[in-house]
This record gives sequence, structure tokens and C-alpha cells, in this order.
Amino acid sequence: MNIAVVGTGYVGLVTGTCFAETGNRVICVDVNEEKVEKLKAGIVPIYEPGLEVLFERNTRQGRLSFTTSLAEAVEQSTIIFLALPTPPGEDGSADLSYILNVAAELGKMITEYKVIVDKSTVPVGTAEKVHGILAAHLDESLFDVVSNPEFLREGVAVEDFLKPDRVVVGTSSERAAKVMRQLYEPFVRQGNPVIFMDERSAEMTKYAANAYLATRISFMNEMANLCERVGANVDKVRIGMGSDTRIGKRFLFPGVGYGGSCFPKDVQALSHTANQFDYEFKILNAVMLVNDVQRLVLAEKVIQYFGGNLSGKVIAIWGLAFKPNTDDIREAPAVYIIHKLLEAGATVKAFDPEAMENIRGLFGDRIHLAADAYDAIMGADALAIVTEWSVFRSPDFGLMKKHLRAPVIFDGRNLFDLDLMQDKGFYYASIGRDIMHGS
Repeated sequence: MNIAVVGTGYVGLVTGTCFAETGNRVICVDVNEEKVEKLKAGIVPIYEPGLEVLFERNTRQGRLSFTTSLAEAVEQSTIIFLALPTPPGEDGSADLSYILNVAAELGKMITEYKVIVDKSTVPVGTAEKVHGILAAHLDESLFDVVSNPEFLREGVAVEDFLKPDRVVVGTSSERAAKVMRQLYEPFVRQGNPVIFMDERSAEMTKYAANAYLATRISFMNEMANLCERVGANVDKVRIGMGSDTRIGKRFLFPGVGYGGSCFPKDVQALSHTANQFDYEFKILNAVMLVNDVQRLVLAEKVIQYFGGNLSGKVIAIWGLAFKPNTDDIREAPAVYIIHKLLEAGATVKAFDPEAMENIRGLFGDRIHLAADAYDAIMGADALAIVTEWSVFRSPDFGLMKKHLRAPVIFDGRNLFDLDLMQDKGFYYASIGRDIMHGS
């Protein structure tokens, strides 16, 4: 098939590359000329495991190309994916201006039948808005609008796209449904479903999934905070809960809150939608409140340990991205923690395997970026672990004690065994477990 993907951000680039991988001809569009030139030169602007290999192969073999011309892409394509940003407004609502503006442009360009696909995460009713804008310019026989939400997890997005748990397609058109079924058939050969539904239900499905996962995270963070007060170990509680098949093991790990481009934005947007329809989504509002508090819990532990004043103290940070295997720092807990530590007077030294340049753009020279994990702790008064990169899971504890001024670790991801840390002689504070005082 001939496919256009409008927007070369995280979703758009993964979508375009993976569709090309199954033999489709894909042209990706972006208004950012500098970005398009880099893509044409073979430079992948995001870090996503497995993406660069597919990108190189499909650009080299001519199935994946890039342009700044929407008209060029429309002319060459039958299916047009809108993978545009929907940033949150001050009230939490999703900003649809990028999508609706492109829809207006498409209405002036389309001369033969096209399937317009909303791939961005959009509020309920967006497909109808896009349809209305197109219908103002075009005969309705020339297009269909489909909702096809993405369920990509950063860090495993390529695998998620190539081997999806399910594909959700919202359309009331049999013609469009046939096209979408044919498009996704190579991705679901093992029997995972392509689920067809109406457009509004498809739009709601994406928000419902992310909101539920965010709810599990906030629930476990509340449980961890309570475990600390009553003397229970949240790891034991998590294992006991997760063995119940009605609950399952995933998304039960406590920590420093959720971040990234999806959960914070989508939870806010769903809450805003509820408010628009005069419904108070009490659970969702609590999820957001818990997360706002939780992402500062680790910083509060550090500040409390040092008696409320971090002046003259050097705090090392391991992990800056909101999760491992990405360079994405959008709504990352580390960003909030660093701000809090700086406000308390600390000097911050930080390291992350992939997110260093992004954090440099945010903080500039207000923090020190280290060459590696051990450089970050050199001369530090304490270490705070914020992102659970695999490289942090089996460190050289002897070297850590040598580099740190004192063997003090605040672990926001519960990476290490409590008994091990006690044996190693560390002061070790984690989330929802006993605080261990080393020798």
C-alpha cells in the first residue's frame, strides 16, 4: 500500500518505519525542514531500541522517504495517518489544533478516495471533527476518517508495533474497514485480534487503557507509602497481589511516579473530557494527585536525611529519562526531583545512558552531567536512583563506597535487596520498604 504519515515524532516515525518494514511504500511528512533533512541523511532523532536498523534498511531500499510537502505525500498515498502532537492545555484538555489544521489542508488537496487515520491520541469526538472539516471541502465519497489509536510502549515500541497485542480500529465505513484489515493483516498472523468498533469507542479505548495503568501505578505508590508507616515490605505485598490471576503482575511496581508523553497527558485529557460532560471522575483525579506527590517523595527523603538543608551537599542522580530504553524526559520524575534538590541548595551531578542531551537542554549548566555512572558519584554525599536502567542493577558496590563521600543511597526504583545493602554497609532508603542503616 501507499501510505503517508503526517508528523515524524515518536509515534509517526515508528509507525512509518514499521509499515515500510512489511513492504508498504511510506512517505513521512514534517514541517520542520531541519528535521526532514536529518532524516533524509539517515539520522534518527529519537532513541528507540531496534528502530535504527529498520530505518536504515527501509530508507536504503526505497520504501521509506521524507518530505516537507503535504501535497506530495497526499498525491502518492491512499492511506494518510495523522501522527501529530496533541499537547495538554492549562486545563488538561488536548490541543487539537495541529490535527484540525492539517485536516483543513487535506480538504483542499484530496481528489480521489483516501482513508484519513487519526493515529494520535485524541479526545472522544475528534474523528467527527476531522470528518466535518473535510466534508466542508469534499464530497463524502472521497474520504473516510478512521480512529486507530497507538498502544506503543517507549523502549519496546518497535516490537509492540510489529507484534501487537491487539489493533483497535474505529470506523463506520465497510470500505475503510476493508483497507485497514488488509493493512494490518501482516502484523496479526499469530491470531491477535484486529478489533473493529465505532470511532468514539476507539478513541475512548486508548484513554481508558492508559488511565487504568496509571491508576495501578498510583495505587501501588499509595500502598508503598502505607507500608513504610506500618512496617510492611511492599515487595512482598506486590508479589502476593500479583499472583492473583484477577490482578496480574504488571504495573504493580512502586516508585517515584509515572511520567512520559502518554500517561500524564492522557489522564489529564480523560479527566477534562469527564468534566465537559459534567462528570466528576473521582478515581482519576486521585490518581493525578497521588502522582504529583509521589514524584517528589525521593527528594523529600534526601532532604530529610540531611536535616532539611542541602547547602554544600552534592547529590548524584542515576537515571534521567522517565523510563529505561528511551531518551524521553517529558514529565520525567527526575526533572521534578532535580528541581526540588536544587531549590534545597544541592549541587546535582547526573548520568543517564541516553537522555543526557535532552536534560542538558532543560537545565543547562545548573547541573553537572557526568561521563558515566561512577563519575557521577565521585565526591557525592549521596546517590539517588531514579530510572531503572539495566546498567544500574549490578553495580560495583566497592567502587561506589570508594567514590561516595558516605555510603548513602536513595533508591526510587527498589533495585537492590535490603539484606544485601545492609551487608554491604550502605544507608539504603527505598520505596515502601525498611530503611537500612549501614555501619
